[in-house]
Amino acid sequence: MGRLASALRTGLLATTLIGLSGCVVISPFGGQDDQLRETTVQGEGDSKILWLPISGFISDAPGRQAFGLVQQPSTLASVTRALDKAAQDDDIGAVVLRINSPGGTVSAADEIHARIQRYHETTGVPVIASFGGVAASGGYYVAMAADTIIAQPTSITGSIGVIIPGVNAKGLLDKLGVEDASYVSAPHKDIMSPLRDATPEERRIVQDVIDSLFARFVAVVEAGRPGLDPAQLDTVTDGRIVAADDARRLGLIDEIGHIDDVLTLARAKAGVDEARVIRYYRGARAPRSILAEAAAGSGLSLSAAGVPIDLSIDSNAGTATQPLYLWQPPASR
Repeated sequence: MGRLASALRTGLLATTLIGLSGCVVISPFGGQDDQLRETTVQGEGDSKILWLPISGFISDAPGRQAFGLVQQPSTLASVTRALDKAAQDDDIGAVVLRINSPGGTVSAADEIHARIQRYHETTGVPVIASFGGVAASGGYYVAMAADTIIAQPTSITGSIGVIIPGVNAKGLLDKLGVEDASYVSAPHKDIMSPLRDATPEERRIVQDVIDSLFARFVAVVEAGRPGLDPAQLDTVTDGRIVAADDARRLGLIDEIGHIDDVLTLARAKAGVDEARVIRYYRGARAPRSILAEAAAGSGLSLSAAGVPIDLSIDSNAGTATQPLYLWQPPASR
């Protein structure tokens, strides 16, 4: 019902804009061209610093879609393609992961972390994590593959832990006179069903999964932050979020600074005085600055009176029954 309501609301907004404008423009931006291109967004010189954004919900599934017309590659696919391209460019002296994410699926965060590690080990290129407004849970997990972590003074990070969002609608169904009529092949086949109460055994089974995934998260943090005070480990891994000052005090990050500070460090680690900051993009429109959003590589854009219309359905909506390294579970949005 939530996805349907969201679609109806956005559809109503689109209809209103169309009525006000009197015309709708549907324009291609990139067609079927999926080639990854490079653009310089700052600086000059032969050496390069790759600025690699990791934003929003981290997933290995394709992103938002506008009624099937527009589909964005998953976070995992985008990062993988960028690192593969960067590995072929000897002029890249450093990579900056610009992380602005509350996290996402366990599998996607873990795979992205592994691919960044592999890139660093194969190329020897230093990797710096630069935190935006939020780099929590799976966003922090990904940063554990970086050599250095710099957070903005206003960044929020932490939320080290695992969640499997769920609801129990049995009480509501009882009031409505609706019974669960599911057929299963074994007692635990419908584990975490929202239509009935969980048994104590099922709670133990799910908690074992959570504990296993949490142990992996903690191990990744210990490996990525070897200077972390063991006495603080229980504190920083209890799921809490922390501001930048506390994150530095607890050993979760290395420094606090802004983008210019990050780029200064990147040039130093690359061993150069000058370097071009580059970004990769798909489609016909290149990002014009470090923080600008890149255009999608395929599909159509819909606008009314020059105002973009977002008819998308959030791809996060199907994540409610899988384990997440996420600070804000989709069910609570």
